[in-house]
Amino acid sequence: MTDKHAVDPSETIPIRRDEDFDHSNLVEYLRGKLPDSERSLEVVQFAGGHANLTYLLRYGETEYVLRRPPLGPVAPSSHDMGREYRCLSVLYKGYPLAPRAFLFCEDPAVIGAPFFVMERRRGIVVRRTIPAEWGGGNDPAVNRRISEVLIDALADLHAVEPRSVGLETIGKPDGFLQRQIDGWYGRFERARTKDMPIAGEMRAWLSDNLPPSPKPTLLHNDWRLDNMMLAADDPGRCVAVFDWDMCTLGDPFADLGTLLSAWIEAKEAPPGSTPAAVGMPSNTPGFMTRAEAVEHYGKRHGIDVSNVPYYYVFGLFKIAVVLQQIYYRFHAGQTQDERFRNFEQSAEMLFWRAKEASQTLSL
Repeated sequence: MTDKHAVDPSETIPIRRDEDFDHSNLVEYLRGKLPDSERSLEVVQFAGGHANLTYLLRYGETEYVLRRPPLGPVAPSSHDMGREYRCLSVLYKGYPLAPRAFLFCEDPAVIGAPFFVMERRRGIVVRRTIPAEWGGGNDPAVNRRISEVLIDALADLHAVEPRSVGLETIGKPDGFLQRQIDGWYGRFERARTKDMPIAGEMRAWLSDNLPPSPKPTLLHNDWRLDNMMLAADDPGRCVAVFDWDMCTLGDPFADLGTLLSAWIEAKEAPPGSTPAAVGMPSNTPGFMTRAEAVEHYGKRHGIDVSNVPYYYVFGLFKIAVVLQQIYYRFHAGQTQDERFRNFEQSAEMLFWRAKEASQTLSL
């Protein structure tokens, strides 16, 4: 008989030494609050992700997922578990790809930080490479389907009426884009580990060239391929979208810009050489180009996409700051995860890519 927990043995790992916590506290807190939580609890860690920490909770055959912020100090508006719980406790009603959240604990005494528990979804998360069972990146038809579902799921999110799921007050759309620019630059300043004038230069360019925003929608705010889970038997079907801690109301093109910032094309990096800090195999044969993806989104969502090249610049700027924040935690000794050692260099590279993109305003 096949063990249901052995579908993907690389999906989970023993908990990293510095990311463990007192399991007995968690057992006592959860007992009676979830179905089967009276049984013995096994905890392992999901291997993926660069920021928030995610754990698999097993009560025999019943499984849940626990999410908590990363180690060390975090920005006040970042890694907000309460916000993510608020979103996921209701969004599933109008957007089935959002896993349902069951409970939120704001008491750091339980595991060392606020956390929430949500349902477990099953499928495949595509990271730096296309899985071998889907052609390993050599099947253009499969690669095309993956790129299409990546855009379709985003367009479907932006079509959800916020009031219909009780999220009409989760953000402030007025002035959203300027606040994003200022907020991300502020985060960079707090995480800066060396002089990087290009960051301030790009902040000024983004403010000076601010376009009018379209009608506000619900935003994921970190839309990437590795935040999606695809059906194991169908790479063209999404079964879940994760990482909703920055969910808000605002300019839908901000989501598109974030995604495009990770969209490396074959002319920029040959297949099989996807940069580790980007982690999206969009340079494989058949995968849509950035321009094709934007056109597909425009048709799918029924919206003019002529201003999207600006948001590509914004996306590069934003992800550069995210990488710098992650590097800062490594630099300050708040995490020993060696994956983050070169993220300062990657952040600076993305700021320069943003400048290059701003000079052409093309995809």
